[in-house]
Amino acid sequence: MGANSSSISELPDNEYLKKLSGAEPISENDPFWNQLLSFSFTAPTNSADLKLLEEATISVCKSLVEKNPRTGNLGSLIKVFLSRTKELKISAECQNHLFIWQAHNALFIICCLLKVFISRMSEEELQLHFTYEDKTPGSYGTECEDLIEELLCCLIQLIVEIPLLDITYSISLEAVTTLIVFLSYQLFHKEILRESLIHKYLMRGRCLPYTSRLVKTLLYNFIRQERSPPPGTHVFQQQTDGGGLLYGIASGVATGLWTVFTLGGVGSKATAQLEQCSPLANQSLLLLLVLANLTDAPDTPNPYRQAIMSFKNTQDSSAFSSSHPHVFQINFNSLYTALCEQQKSDQATLLLYMLLHQNGNVRTYVLARTDIENLVLPILEILYHVEERNSHHVYMALIILLILTEDDGFNRSIHEVILKNITWYAERVLTEISLGSLLILVVIRTIQYNMTRTRDKYLHTNCLAALANMSAQFRSLHQYAAQRIISLFSLLSKKHNKVLEQATQSLRGSLDSSESPLPDYAQDLNVIEEVIRMMLEIINSCLTNSLHHNPNLVYALLYKRDLFEQFRTHPSFQDIMQNIDLVISFFSSRLEHAGADLSVERVLEIIKQGAVALPKDRLRLLLIRSSSADAAGSAAVFISQHVLGLPSRAPAKSIKHTQIHFQTDFEALDSLKMNANLTLKCARLFWQWCFSSKPLTCF
Repeated sequence: MGANSSSISELPDNEYLKKLSGAEPISENDPFWNQLLSFSFTAPTNSADLKLLEEATISVCKSLVEKNPRTGNLGSLIKVFLSRTKELKISAECQNHLFIWQAHNALFIICCLLKVFISRMSEEELQLHFTYEDKTPGSYGTECEDLIEELLCCLIQLIVEIPLLDITYSISLEAVTTLIVFLSYQLFHKEILRESLIHKYLMRGRCLPYTSRLVKTLLYNFIRQERSPPPGTHVFQQQTDGGGLLYGIASGVATGLWTVFTLGGVGSKATAQLEQCSPLANQSLLLLLVLANLTDAPDTPNPYRQAIMSFKNTQDSSAFSSSHPHVFQINFNSLYTALCEQQKSDQATLLLYMLLHQNGNVRTYVLARTDIENLVLPILEILYHVEERNSHHVYMALIILLILTEDDGFNRSIHEVILKNITWYAERVLTEISLGSLLILVVIRTIQYNMTRTRDKYLHTNCLAALANMSAQFRSLHQYAAQRIISLFSLLSKKHNKVLEQATQSLRGSLDSSESPLPDYAQDLNVIEEVIRMMLEIINSCLTNSLHHNPNLVYALLYKRDLFEQFRTHPSFQDIMQNIDLVISFFSSRLEHAGADLSVERVLEIIKQGAVALPKDRLRLLLIRSSSADAAGSAAVFISQHVLGLPSRAPAKSIKHTQIHFQTDFEALDSLKMNANLTLKCARLFWQWCFSSKPLTCF
């Protein structure tokens, strides 16, 4: 670093970095710091350059790790940063570019050093490095014992108090990134961190009063999606002659999103194209997710999770409850808009799930929106492009649909929203279709894709659960949606017959030879029959509750009536087939009396007339037997899986249904003790993803 450094290749031999990591103690009042923090070098803009930076500085970092116990230079650097942050707010108001620039550079160096320190030592050892002073080798100072807490508190204050301007954007981003780095200890531990020193500082003591303000600021950073300042933003005017130095302010250590600003004089040019995104919004969202999922302390619940669970709309004038100490207000309309616009991001989908799951105020607001299609359509696009998404993003989208379909008002309203020209749906031109029918089409397509590709029975269960929740409220189903429901049943029937035939042939072969073991076709049959029964329940529920609203489904049922013959006498389906058989017989009889060669329009007219004539008491209301799909992990497991896109295919959630209504089993989701090994694996990979330049994808 320093004024003479202009490229990554020069860093290993940089005299200022060598002095920082050397054997000589440096006082926090030494003029050396002004020289060190006035560095100029072209910052990395991609993962390759980021790797080069880490390789170029590793020797310096290792040297500091070795010699810091005798010099205390890490503590001196942190004290220099802390002293400069005291005037940051005034500097921002007074446009003091130089002061902010050097404060950022100090934090940038601290963040880079912390990555190495955290990867090489425990929290206890790190705390010792923060307490070493330059008086005598290995001595401990009393006034520096809480330097970690002071730094953490300073970073939080910087995030919540410094106004977000062009000249403060990078230091705000670096503060968020440094907090993420502090919280990355799980990556380097074999056991789940349940009692962490960093967690204790963040959830107690001086940081605790800032809980609601920090969560609110991070949410607003996500909502605003502020882009990086343009390349022409001048933070420090170049005073020397020549071509102009590029003073690089690098940000995004945690994800490799590096932003380069041109800080030279007039006529200087940026060395790389700026990313057309908001790294601050992305990093803020990552930090928010990490904070919300910290493990509760033995005697203290996670205050950040409490804040996320309890915040309210700015239009809500009700008094704050004393039982929610970290409650705050935020503009729900702006939050809703941001969630709708950002669903292509795994992190944004995860945030939406957390809010619908944990915050009743948000869930009520979302379900009351009259433009619910703005939220549902991006979720459906995730499912539609299932082959392009990691499996955990798909799971999260399904869980969101399942939560939404628990509400009868939602299930009714989606059939009243008419959409035109859905361009991303390629199987058929949909010039006009209801949101409800489109949802059915996409979910059925996801099931069929899963049957032919991934073959995950839990994906089937979740998709069918969403359809089951909606089935009693089906209204005016599009003819194509009705056809796809029956086509899916046809596909399941063929699969059932195929497995049954294989089982029969295997049994016959076993009579001739007793050497080879029999495949477990009984289990396969049970799974397929369970799915078939769920499909029959969905059809039965629609016919029982909204027959007169769905002539297209009756038409499709009559057209493929032969499919249901084999299940009429099957012991597993006799009860559920009674209503379906009655509907088929009733409308078939009316069509026979109407004569032959009937047009489609005439058939639909007869069906509509018959739906009015059919006494409702002839259709028996059935109590659907309870069943459940066991979850293999906790919410923390699934969150990590979803963000990372782990290659493992584990069931993401649990569902229970009674009387055709499926509900998300949050108790199973929140059982943090379940499957601890998988939790640890997911948590460690989560941090690997945070420190990579690109999100991991499913292998």
